[in-house]
Amino acid sequence: MTQHELTVLNLGQSLDDLANLDPRGYGVCKILYKASRELIGKPLCMNAAEKLCETLKPGDFVFVMTGFVLRPFGHAETDGIISSVLLCRALVKAFDVKPVIVCPEENLVAVENLSACVGLHLFKDHVEALREMPVSMGVVCFTKDAEKAGEMADELIAKYDPTAVISIECPGANEKGRYHNATGLDVTDYEAKQDLLFDKLCQKGVLNIAIGDLGNEIGMGAIKPHLDKFIPYAGEGKCRCGCEGGLGVWTKTDNIITATCSDWGCYAMIAAIAFLKEDAKIMHTAELEKEAMVTACRSGMIDMYGWLIPAIDGFGTEVNMPLVSLMREMVKSALNLRETCKTWFEKVDELSFFAE
Repeated sequence: MTQHELTVLNLGQSLDDLANLDPRGYGVCKILYKASRELIGKPLCMNAAEKLCETLKPGDFVFVMTGFVLRPFGHAETDGIISSVLLCRALVKAFDVKPVIVCPEENLVAVENLSACVGLHLFKDHVEALREMPVSMGVVCFTKDAEKAGEMADELIAKYDPTAVISIECPGANEKGRYHNATGLDVTDYEAKQDLLFDKLCQKGVLNIAIGDLGNEIGMGAIKPHLDKFIPYAGEGKCRCGCEGGLGVWTKTDNIITATCSDWGCYAMIAAIAFLKEDAKIMHTAELEKEAMVTACRSGMIDMYGWLIPAIDGFGTEVNMPLVSLMREMVKSALNLRETCKTWFEKVDELSFFAE
C-alpha cells in the first residue's frame, strides 16, 4: 500500500467518524453507518469524492437535490440546504462545473441568499446561462405533483444532461408512494417528488450519490433491509400514517453516505474532495459555516425541532463550526505533512496492519 493509498483510507475513515459523531447519544448514525460501510467497502465520503474526481470535467452540469419540508410549519429545514449550497461552491472551485440546486419552492429564498453568501452568481429563470458564466450556480424548483414529476424530470434531463446527481437530505417515498417524516407521519403533500428524477438519472447510468441521516431520504433504499430491522417506523407496517409501508424509501443509490445529520456527511465529502484535489480552500471555513447557518434561518429555514434559529438537527454553531474547522485542518495536515511523515508511513506499511 502506498503512502497516498494509506492516507486516503485513514483520512477518509476519520472524516466518516467525524460525520458520525453522536452528541445526542441515541445511536441512529451508528446503525446506518454499519450497513453503509459494509455495502461500500471503504470510507463513504472518500468513495464519493473519488467518484466525482474520476468523473467530472469543466463545464459539466451537476444536479444537487435537497429540500425537506417539515410539518406542521410548511417550512423547509436547514439540514440539506446549507451543505448543498456550500457543496456548489466546492464543486465550482474543484472542478469548474455547473451545479444546479433542485429543490421545492420553499427553499428558493434560502438558495438566493446562500448563493450570495458563498460567493456564487445565481441563475433561476435562465439556468441555461450557466453554460457561459463562471463562478455561478442555478436553481430549479421541482413539482410536488406526482403526475407531473415524470414529465418534468424528463425535461430537465434532456435540457441539461447532468454528469452527476447528488441528493442531500432529500425526501423519498416508500414503495407505496408515501413520504414520511422522522416520526413516521405522512408528509406526502409537503414534498417535491424528486425521487423520480433521481431514479431516472440512475437508470441512465449517471454518477449518483445520496446522503441521508435516517432512512426516509432518497437513495437510502440501498440499505433498506437494515433500516427495516433497526430503525423505528421504517419497517412494513411500522409507520404512523396508516399506509403500512414504513418510512424506508424505494430509491437506491450506488454511492451512499450516512451521517448524524446529512450536512455533516456532505461536509466530509467536501473535505475528501479538497484532499484529493490538494487544495484545502475547497473546504469552507468555520466562519463561512456560521454565516451560512445564520443566512439560512434568516431566510425562513427551520431547525428540525421547528425553531427559526441557526441550528442543524438541533446542533447550533457551537457544534458545527468546530466540526468544519477540524475537517479542514485534517485536510491541511494530510497535505502539508506528507514529506515529514514519509518514513513513518513506510514503516507502518512494512508491518502490514492495513493490508489485512
